[in-house]
Amino acid sequence: MADTGAAPSPSTPPAHSLLARAERFVWLTARVLEQRLFAHHFRDGGADPVVTALDAYRNGDGGYGHALEPDLRGPVSQPLHTAHALQVLDAVDRCGGQRVERMCRYLTAVSTPEGALPAVHPAQRGYPAAPFVPVVDDPPGALLTTGPVAGLLHRNDVWHAWLFRATDFCWQAVESLQISHPYEIEAAVAFLDSVPDRTRAQAAAGRLGLLVREQRLAVLDPDDRAAYPVAPGYAPGEHHFPYDFAPAPHSLARAWFTDDEMARSLDHLAAEQQQDGGWPVRWRHWAPAPALEARSMVTLDALRTLSAYGRPPS
Repeated sequence: MADTGAAPSPSTPPAHSLLARAERFVWLTARVLEQRLFAHHFRDGGADPVVTALDAYRNGDGGYGHALEPDLRGPVSQPLHTAHALQVLDAVDRCGGQRVERMCRYLTAVSTPEGALPAVHPAQRGYPAAPFVPVVDDPPGALLTTGPVAGLLHRNDVWHAWLFRATDFCWQAVESLQISHPYEIEAAVAFLDSVPDRTRAQAAAGRLGLLVREQRLAVLDPDDRAAYPVAPGYAPGEHHFPYDFAPAPHSLARAWFTDDEMARSLDHLAAEQQQDGGWPVRWRHWAPAPALEARSMVTLDALRTLSAYGRPPS
């Protein structure tokens, strides 16, 4: 075809741009859900197609399954899947109504006696799961799961009986943390960023920020990653950076890092885009499909984080 010399339309990024390469990766590899999310965030796509794609993962008990969270395979509902579904609904401003009411009933049914969510419910037994998410018969409540869910419900002004005890659990867990790891801290931040008691949240976040720096949980110099320990059980090189703790400037965790530290971490994030246009999955790979599905999720997260900090990917 002859070159007409016409310039790209204003809505079309240059073919070499970070966004254009990521878009090609999404269309080549992503699930329909992540394709719809990409269109919503970066192509003015509507929310309804996102919700329709998410419905494919919904079960009759109000929970979500079918490998919505790629490291848990099989059809059964799981707290981690349901937490992911809430994140999707929040991203398209649909986190409310009867759909979320049914989700809260599911959360109530699978909660531990103290009102918290286990990381993995025993219903997963018999279906494939990542080796780093073991299935046990009587799992304890986990801040890792409960914190983000409680935070999202508070953020969207969803009030349900489940939330009161879950909030108490999260406060106790957050304020008693002494030795932790990055994913648990990030779950705590997800709770603190949205819980109504802002004075208490700011005080708790300040203490966690000191803990993160004292225990060297965040890589402050991307050029010297070897100087920062990887948490026990994590994959080699599974480091976390300031943007992981504060994926948007309004997060309480943003105050933990200097402007220079945050800028260097964002530079590192942008440079992590790979040749195929996607971002790498840093955690342990255990099967081909989960790794590929997770890459499109990680890619969307990277694009949204860069955009949140005023670094539009186009």
